[in-house]
Amino acid sequence: MKNKMTSNTAELALTAQALVAPGKGILAADESEGTIKKRFTSIGVSSTEENRRAYRELLFTTLNMAEAISGVILYDETIHQEDAEGRPFPQLLQQKGIIPGIKVDQGKIDLPGFDGETVTEGLDGLGQRLDHYRELGAKFAKWRAVFTIGDHLPTRTGIQVNAHALARYAALCQAHGIVPIVEPEVLMDGEHDMALCELVTGAVLQAVFAELLAQGVSYEGMLLKPNMVLPGKDSGQTVSPEEVAEATLRCFRRTVPAAVPGIVFLSGGQSAEEATVRLNAMNALDESPPWALSFSYGRALQQPVLQAWQGKQGNIPEAQRLFYHRAKCNSAARSGTYSPQMELATAA
Repeated sequence: MKNKMTSNTAELALTAQALVAPGKGILAADESEGTIKKRFTSIGVSSTEENRRAYRELLFTTLNMAEAISGVILYDETIHQEDAEGRPFPQLLQQKGIIPGIKVDQGKIDLPGFDGETVTEGLDGLGQRLDHYRELGAKFAKWRAVFTIGDHLPTRTGIQVNAHALARYAALCQAHGIVPIVEPEVLMDGEHDMALCELVTGAVLQAVFAELLAQGVSYEGMLLKPNMVLPGKDSGQTVSPEEVAEATLRCFRRTVPAAVPGIVFLSGGQSAEEATVRLNAMNALDESPPWALSFSYGRALQQPVLQAWQGKQGNIPEAQRLFYHRAKCNSAARSGTYSPQMELATAA
C-alpha cells in the first residue's frame, strides 16, 4: 500500500536526521505553566510571564549551545515570545542553526472506565494549530502519552487508545509538513522491577508502531522519544548503567523499525548525571545501532541551571556555563565517550 505523504517525505526525513546529527540532541523547554511554576517555586522565583521569558532567553542565548543542541521544543507561550532585543525566539534559535519545535498535546485526562489510566488530549483543531506553528518557524512537534505500571496496569485498552492518538497526531504532523516526535512514556513511578518495565515498554512500542504503520506515517520522517528501561523508583532494585543499556537496546531492537532515524530518550525522573551515564552506556555498548541514540532532555539539562540562576540577573553567566556543560556531557554520551571525570569541569 502506497504511503500518501510522499511529497513531504524527503523534507521530513532531512529534518529528522538533522535533529539527531552526530554529537547533538534536543533541549525540551516545553514545560507547561503548571510544571514550570513548580520548578520556579523550588528556587523561590515567581512564575510570571516575564520571568518565564527571561529564563528561556537565558537558555537560548547560551554561547555555543549549537555545538550540542540540534533543536528546542517550545511551549505555546514561548514560541510567541521574544528576546530582550525583540527577536522572536524561533528566529533567535534559527540564527544559531538550531531547529525550533513545539509541544502540541494539551495534557492528559483520566480515561473513562479505566481507573488509574489516562489519555492525552489535543487532536481537535490540531491541523490548524500546526499550520500556525509552522508559520512561526516550528519544523517539528511533540506529543506525550503516559503509561503507568501497577496492579493490572497498563491495560490493553489504555495502551491502544494512546497508541491510536499518537499515530493520529503523527499523521497530521506529516500531512502539514512537520516532523512528529512520538513520546510514549512508561513512567518510573512504582515498585516494579526492570524486567517488568522492559515487558511493558515493549508492549507499548509494538502497539504504537502498529498504529503508525496502519495510519500511513512515514517512519523516516519521525523520531521516537521513549523512556529507558529502568526499575521503578520505589522498587529498591539497583542496576548498573550497562544493565540499563542492555535491557533498553534489547527491547528496542525487538520493537523499533530500523527506518526510524533516531531515538531521543526522555530523562523522566533521572538525575542529570544518571541520564548522561545511561545514554553513554548505550552508545558504548552498541557502536552501530540501526537508529541514532540521542537525547531530548528537560530536567536533566535544566535542573543545575535553575539552581544556579535563582531568578537573579547576576547569576546568568554561571547558569549558562552549567547549561553548556551539561549539553556537552550529553554530546559526548552520543558517541560513548563521556566519562565521570568530565563532571569535574563544573568546578573549573
